[in-house]
Amino acid sequence: MSLIEARSLRRDFVIPKRSTFERTRRQTALAPTDLDIVEGSSVGIIGESGSGKSTLVRLLLGLDRPTSGTVTVDGRAVDATASARSLHWLRRQTGLVFQDPYASLDPRMTAAQIVREPLWALGIDEDHRARVREVLEQVGLEPEMGDRYPHEFSGGQRQRIALARAIVHRPRILVGDEPLSALDVTVRAQILELLIELRRTADLTLVLVSHDIGVVQNLCDTVVVMKDGSVVERGTTADVLLRPTQDYTKTLLAAIPVIPAPPA
Repeated sequence: MSLIEARSLRRDFVIPKRSTFERTRRQTALAPTDLDIVEGSSVGIIGESGSGKSTLVRLLLGLDRPTSGTVTVDGRAVDATASARSLHWLRRQTGLVFQDPYASLDPRMTAAQIVREPLWALGIDEDHRARVREVLEQVGLEPEMGDRYPHEFSGGQRQRIALARAIVHRPRILVGDEPLSALDVTVRAQILELLIELRRTADLTLVLVSHDIGVVQNLCDTVVVMKDGSVVERGTTADVLLRPTQDYTKTLLAAIPVIPAPPA
């Protein structure tokens, strides 16, 4: 059964006129798109910058209003024009991790306050302090670290805090928008292992936007390839990455840097 369904989802943007005599123009960020995400699956969305990946995810999460088309989550329609309170049901279902762990954390709040925020905002009735301590341990941080501020943590630790915030309210869907690209190689491997473990233990449905094909290969069982606002190829990770059928996918995969083997 599909947990997320998109039907004929489209997003156009109006390009501001540069003069009084210029005609209003529209640019299509996302062409009409159908997408099904099965509960418990892990879907990677790949493509070059400007291909429509983030636009698609924002529409799926109700963070932007489609020009046309529909999104349903667990059989319930997502209305991006609705009030923030009326979308609480959707926010309970989803957790979001952004690209830059420092920019996404309020520097005036402690780690514990940051992680607790979804519990407070969604009106979740449980022991917030105990839940925050529990989830900090779950992402590999000492509960006592909750009294520190973001600038007192390393980049990898900040991304762990962002992950803790994304799962503290026990969502069914975890969305990562380039969650590893701002980290160095060693820390990226650690967070990758953490994501694999969280997906297994928390039974999460994962939607991952990434330029890093290696991350998608390790985390995702399904891949969606986008170009110029359209889905050009989709399928299992093995089929798309090892046996691509579209020229664009082949070009994208060919652009991955490869370290040449040392001479014999």
